[in-house]
Amino acid sequence: MDMQTMSTASPPEDDRPLVPALKKGWQRRCPSCGSGPMLRGYLKVRESCPVCGEALHHQRADDGPAYITILIVGHVVAPLMLWAFTRWEPDPLIMVAVFSVMTVAMTLWLLPRVKGAFVALQWSRRMHGFGRDG
Repeated sequence: MDMQTMSTASPPEDDRPLVPALKKGWQRRCPSCGSGPMLRGYLKVRESCPVCGEALHHQRADDGPAYITILIVGHVVAPLMLWAFTRWEPDPLIMVAVFSVMTVAMTLWLLPRVKGAFVALQWSRRMHGFGRDG
């Protein structure tokens, strides 16, 4: 098999670079064009990009974004709680109120961004039907 046949048989590795796709996904934009919105509503992924027509229905993010969001929020909030308690020793009710609001706010802000990055990762790596033709 010659080199020309080999290059046409498999997709080039750098035609869908990972880092730019993840940045576009984090911004909740189409990983292909970066212009069209990826999400319809808060977490619902569009069937296709309204700008470039890239099919997005192949995505299989499932529970991954929620898991990663919980992991990130937990690793940020838990040390902050420990630091705040040892530094100021506030009333436990104040701790619960402040850190509950912080946890919910961080989760609501991060979740759609992490989901966008998950879909962009799948698109970039041609997973779950994001192949050459779709």
